[in-house]
Amino acid sequence: MRDSLLPTVGTRVSRRSAGLGALLLAAVLVVAGCSSSEPARLDTAGATTDQPLLTAEPTADATFEPLDDEQATVGELADGFPSDLVPLPGDADILVSSAVPSADGAFTDISLNLRTTLSAEDLMASLGTSLTGAGFTQSPVASPPAGVAAQSTFARGAGEVVTVAVLDRDGVRTLTLGGRIAVA
Repeated sequence: MRDSLLPTVGTRVSRRSAGLGALLLAAVLVVAGCSSSEPARLDTAGATTDQPLLTAEPTADATFEPLDDEQATVGELADGFPSDLVPLPGDADILVSSAVPSADGAFTDISLNLRTTLSAEDLMASLGTSLTGAGFTQSPVASPPAGVAAQSTFARGAGEVVTVAVLDRDGVRTLTLGGRIAVA
């Protein structure tokens, strides 16, 4: 029965070749949809489970849109960002930040990217002291991926999580932080 699914008239295709071809087609379709330099957000409103995962043509039900300016603040802390919970180094060069309330108003989704000359160890110690002091439990990553000087996840209560990674390059650290915290 399975062999009857393979082409038999004029062309012979092995199962392995057919599988590799399908994988290659899927990769091409995914890469073709990632040509924008804008940050993207997946909007799946109205999507149904009978829609294919990959299509050659984009559909109105699953589109990527750039984030709007109301959600991200460049060069400073966004309104509502919990600076009391996330201390900033004295020499912090804030690249971008956001603090977006959840639809039900119970949480705030936060993100922060900054540069500093503070060491990765000192930066993580400062964040760790503040977050654990606020009741979060720290789970450091013992062996972060290549290029990452330090990485930790902090969790508290039901649904609160903050993930932090520090890149170290040429004497400058870049901190990337993102998560969801309960509204106080």
